[in-house]
Amino acid sequence: MESFLREYLSSLELERNLSVNTIKSYQNDLNSLFSFLKEKKIEDPSDITTQHLASFFKILRRLELSSRSSARYYSSIKGFFKYLLANGYLEKNPMERLSAPKISKGLPIVLNVNEVENILDCPDTSTKLGLRDKALIETFYACGLRVSELINLKVGDLFLNDEVIRVFGKGSKERLVPIGSSAIKWIEEYLNKSRPLLVKKTKSENFLFLNHRGTKLSRMGIWKIVNQNAEAAGIKKEVHPHTFRHSFATHLIEGGADLRAVQEMLGHADISTTQIYTHLDRNYIKQMHRDFHPRG
Repeated sequence: MESFLREYLSSLELERNLSVNTIKSYQNDLNSLFSFLKEKKIEDPSDITTQHLASFFKILRRLELSSRSSARYYSSIKGFFKYLLANGYLEKNPMERLSAPKISKGLPIVLNVNEVENILDCPDTSTKLGLRDKALIETFYACGLRVSELINLKVGDLFLNDEVIRVFGKGSKERLVPIGSSAIKWIEEYLNKSRPLLVKKTKSENFLFLNHRGTKLSRMGIWKIVNQNAEAAGIKKEVHPHTFRHSFATHLIEGGADLRAVQEMLGHADISTTQIYTHLDRNYIKQMHRDFHPRG
């Protein structure tokens, strides 16, 4: 078994040009498998069955490895047997009937309503940049925008009398998103008092949110605005621009919003992408049960 492993690892280095760390991970994964097989007194790859491998993956599950680590084990072992089969060392691949473990997506960080309000209270609206920051964060939370969508929002995309804004999402797909009264108020304040002081006729190109040079904000610029105000609010969670999008969706669903409506507002092509927020909602429900049920 060891000689087959050495040959396989050499092929990863020479033919696939994998990094030293990746090859070392593959080696460790396969050595774990070989230790398991040795206990079963199996030393020839042709004696390995699908049942043996299924038992090995069952042990990994009991060890409560992360889904990503389990997936890496699967990839390492599948590649090894695929190599043995391709080079005539095996007549059939015992991995053929085993499915890859699913990689679970971690739930995104979400702010509660009080935390959002604390952040929104932080910008100094007596200054032109503070007023811009207030309007920007209000818009983020009110509409659940992606960073790229906020950056490219133009004055002409605002239909504040109708309480909607026009957003161009992935693939330039257009959608109309409702906007609440608080965000409307602060956008109007910004348009009247702050943006005229920031705008540069040859640079601003009608973009809504501008930096001190009069050009549209960058991703880094927006990250700094969010980070500074989150720190000022004393938020201990890791807050980034997308956090407001996650919070927007979660708070809507917690309030009873229809999943299809949230999908439309977020601009998700597939509702399965939106469904992660129902998992967040279940956690919220569990917490409510723990907090308020007599036997919680």
